[in-house]
Amino acid sequence: MTDYRSLNDTLCSLVDGVPHRTANLANAAALLYCSLEDINWAGFYLLEGDTLVLGPFGGKPACIEIPMGRGVCGSAAAEKRTLLVPNVHEFEGHIACDSASNSEIVIPLFRDGEVIGVLDIDSPRYSRFDERDRVGLEEFAKIIEKAI
Repeated sequence: MTDYRSLNDTLCSLVDGVPHRTANLANAAALLYCSLEDINWAGFYLLEGDTLVLGPFGGKPACIEIPMGRGVCGSAAAEKRTLLVPNVHEFEGHIACDSASNSEIVIPLFRDGEVIGVLDIDSPRYSRFDERDRVGLEEFAKIIEKAI
């Protein structure tokens, strides 16, 4: 079970006083990828116009562009809310970047109330993410929002 308090404290120490957006996102992705159990991808997509563009991540190569409203990432960004998907194969319009992924959580990132990107985490295990993960990862996302 993930200790989100400790994880988020570690993130704070990694990004505190660091003025480099890419470095902060890269360290955050690496921290998640190395800390969370049963995941196969953790990273960021950043909004450019109406397209989410691949940012720093840990895992296999990923989709480079995701249109707003498409797939789990594009839907979370368009709806401005976290999407916790127990079975991605049942999500209409799911974009399969890695066929090993079976569940996913996507948390929008905001600046001044507008979406600027998403935090995306995939797992090969069905129903990997729950309400506890949502709360902990939304706090993680808030820390990143301040650091980028």
